[in-house]
Amino acid sequence: MSTQTHSAQPTRITVIGAGVIGLSSAYELASAGHHVTVIADQDSLETVSAVAAAIWFPYHSENSPAADLLLARSLARFEKLAHIAETGVDLRTGLNVDHVPGADRSWTKIVANVSEALPADLPEGAFGGAYATVPIITMSTYLLWLKNEVAKLGVTFIRQTIKDLKELEHDADVVVIAGGLRGGELLGDDDTVYPIRGQVLRLANTNNLRNWLCDDDYPEGVSYIIPRREDIIVGGTDTAHDWNQEVDPKTATQILRRATALVPELAGLQVLEHKVGLRPARASIRLELVSGHRLPVVAAYGHGGAGVTLSWGTAQRVAELVDSALS
Repeated sequence: MSTQTHSAQPTRITVIGAGVIGLSSAYELASAGHHVTVIADQDSLETVSAVAAAIWFPYHSENSPAADLLLARSLARFEKLAHIAETGVDLRTGLNVDHVPGADRSWTKIVANVSEALPADLPEGAFGGAYATVPIITMSTYLLWLKNEVAKLGVTFIRQTIKDLKELEHDADVVVIAGGLRGGELLGDDDTVYPIRGQVLRLANTNNLRNWLCDDDYPEGVSYIIPRREDIIVGGTDTAHDWNQEVDPKTATQILRRATALVPELAGLQVLEHKVGLRPARASIRLELVSGHRLPVVAAYGHGGAGVTLSWGTAQRVAELVDSALS
């Protein structure tokens, strides 16, 4: 599956973080022949990645040519993975709603099959919308599959909290920081990372819904309905600088009410779970070699609500930056 070439001399690389960015980076690096260790204070299924809906869509993330390359690379990889049933990746068609003229549709130039929405399919007050077929990832399945694939490549996993990069000086040749909200803290030079709180519900998909709907500017609050194989993720919230990780019952009621107004078929479906995740946001993604440390360090954090969406492109870029650091 990897596009990387094998390095002549294996290098000891420590990846900090076991979310989707950390695991994807570990996969690319191990595929390139490096000796990789993933250190994290949370299991992959405890990270914010596990809370993700997850739909390929650049939500609350950087809009730039560099980010477009990450998006395109990730989309290509997920489209390939959709042909492997055990990955939990499926291609599903849905509708992204626009409420204002000139809404950002830069993502549509990366997707091959975008078409204009029919007026009859739009919520009241919507200006327009776009149909698209994109990857939907069942994260509980996907993260387990990806972690297993990484382990097959010989990657070692350590459960530990790293407080200072100096702790790794004797055990690594290169360090990759994929630590989400802790990325800036670990590097000690970036206090611009902040959380965007997301709360969602997981419903039983007993009606076998397949089409997704995203309405970021819905007047009553951001709304998305993402049907997966056996459940439906319904959201949500996008509250910046909110560190609260407890489920708010009143918010859950509001989320479900507005989602059901958009998709009436949700009415009466069993609520399986409530979840909260803190998206690691930043004005721009930090994906670069960082100077000033005894070891070469690659930063890979600040993806906002698009960590899954940007994961494979980020991982490929991490591998390129590691090659650059070692050359």
